[in-house]
Amino acid sequence: MTNIKGPGIFLAQFMGDTAPFNSLASICKWAASLGFKGVQIPSWDARCIDLQKAAESKTYAEEIKGIVAAAGLEITELSTHLQGQLVAVNPAYDTLFDGFAPEGLRGNPSARTEWAVQQLKYAAKASQNLGLNAHATFSGALLWQTVYPWPQRPAGLVETGFTELAKRWMPILNEFDAHGVDLCYEIHPGEDLHDGVTYEMFLEKVNNHPRACLLYDPSHFVLQCLDYKTYIDHYHERIKMFHVKDAEFNPTGKQGVYGGYQGWVDRAGRFRSLGDGQVDFKTIFSKLAQYNYTGWAVMEWECALKHPETGAAEGAPFIQQHIIRVTDKTFDDFAGTGSDENFNKKILGIN
Repeated sequence: MTNIKGPGIFLAQFMGDTAPFNSLASICKWAASLGFKGVQIPSWDARCIDLQKAAESKTYAEEIKGIVAAAGLEITELSTHLQGQLVAVNPAYDTLFDGFAPEGLRGNPSARTEWAVQQLKYAAKASQNLGLNAHATFSGALLWQTVYPWPQRPAGLVETGFTELAKRWMPILNEFDAHGVDLCYEIHPGEDLHDGVTYEMFLEKVNNHPRACLLYDPSHFVLQCLDYKTYIDHYHERIKMFHVKDAEFNPTGKQGVYGGYQGWVDRAGRFRSLGDGQVDFKTIFSKLAQYNYTGWAVMEWECALKHPETGAAEGAPFIQQHIIRVTDKTFDDFAGTGSDENFNKKILGIN
């Protein structure tokens, strides 16, 4: 077994226009002051990184590593959540998701998709240049608007959707394979890959591609009423990234999983700062240690109630307390009686 690395912090929700949140150097110093040891970098935020430049210039990639290292931190992974979303967008969401693309591509879905695919390919090479072995993204969605089958889904619609999704992702997966990086899909509502069943459907379509891996985030499963602990038993071999994020689900006589179109504060299911929700992190960290997860434990802060800086300050010690220093000995070694083949045969009565 190997000790989980951490605590890390995903910078996306903390970047801003005022110091110390407006540059990679200053936000890294802030994160280090709170006890974090690694940062997960949102690749779409120019205040953090120029993704294309990091892919095309090893010198620039080393400069980025140097900025992070100067604060006493490591880069855990890069993220292309926003670009990954744009690999597959149903026309029903075109206008809303246009905001994730450069202004010049808005209103042009095919050009937007082409840009997104290229962004993912840049991310593969940039990750290699930065010495990283895993990368975070979303799958995008062609079918999400049909998640509840009313009106009835036409026969074959889901099959056609997943065939197309796989077709779009296969060249990207191959690019990540060429650069020795696992592509980790965050299983998430709003994506066609939103639970174990849909992940398996996708995996079959991409011929069980070795780089089609998982970012495990239990908060999204709490809100779906999915068994997030058994999920680890099913998919631990594919889990290469871990977002430590809390959530709670408190259904009432008026509201359940769908949330009644309410804002986050008033939803039955909502994300919380670490320790304020219902996620059983002791069991999660135990299972990941048991299955020899070797990656990072990265805090993703999303809470409708608590201030982000408070959540971050509480997050580093929370993760540190949950990381298990795995044992290198058996607890009952003190009672051992020694062993060799002849001794074992004698115990068993074998001549």
